[in-house]
Amino acid sequence: MTEDLGRQAGAPVRSVDRALQVLDILARDGETTLGSLSRELGVHKSTVSRLVDVLARHDLVAVPDGVGGYRLGVGCLRLASATAGGLSVSAVAQSVCDELAADLDETCNVAILSERMAVNVCQAEGTTTIAMRNWIGQSTSPHATSNGKVLLAHLTDAELREVVVGRLPRFTARTIATRDELRRELAAIRTQGYAYAREEYEEGLQAVAAPIRDHTGRVVAALSAAGPVYRLSDAEFPRVRDAVIRAADEVSRRLGHRPSVAG
Repeated sequence: MTEDLGRQAGAPVRSVDRALQVLDILARDGETTLGSLSRELGVHKSTVSRLVDVLARHDLVAVPDGVGGYRLGVGCLRLASATAGGLSVSAVAQSVCDELAADLDETCNVAILSERMAVNVCQAEGTTTIAMRNWIGQSTSPHATSNGKVLLAHLTDAELREVVVGRLPRFTARTIATRDELRRELAAIRTQGYAYAREEYEEGLQAVAAPIRDHTGRVVAALSAAGPVYRLSDAEFPRVRDAVIRAADEVSRRLGHRPSVAG
């Protein structure tokens, strides 16, 4: 009896799964045909046609009108708007920050860019006896912190000129102090996907950060792990960096980001 129920429930569940795959493919490719969907899903074109017909009735898929292929419909915009409106970066990131801090036993922060400053909106502490101070709500000059440099790296040239004005204040001997040096650093961050800060804001403080993206792919925040030099040494940076990148990617996923698929 249980097996019969399982078989009866299996087909609708598979249909839902395939319908969601259709939406993911359209989100990735922008536009495609029934034939392409059929090949990627590994099902007959008639099955795909029935799926997109149902999705189209709910405005989740736009049917081609003479030319072009199937696209996401306006119903997706309504869903995205309702979801995005209820997603706070700090609320979504907190549990991920907590797990990262516990894993690394270091202080982890999430920062956004506001009023030309990097503002910390989320923090979690490790269990180490010598811990960092509370950074939530604190503003820091973005050129001198790992979080801030990640945020600056993903601005347009025009936005960067609006944010970075006047001279770059020097906090330590290692602080970036010229625009040329900052531009080179930001270009490297965009390429490698993370930022380091080696005693650039405070003597003895090291940090690494990675970008957080929203459902549009835009960088909306940065997640960092920071600690004293004797704990977060150069030898430890690769391990910490990889953990921070994974955590930032997880927050991005929870905000609706789907990385593009190559090939």
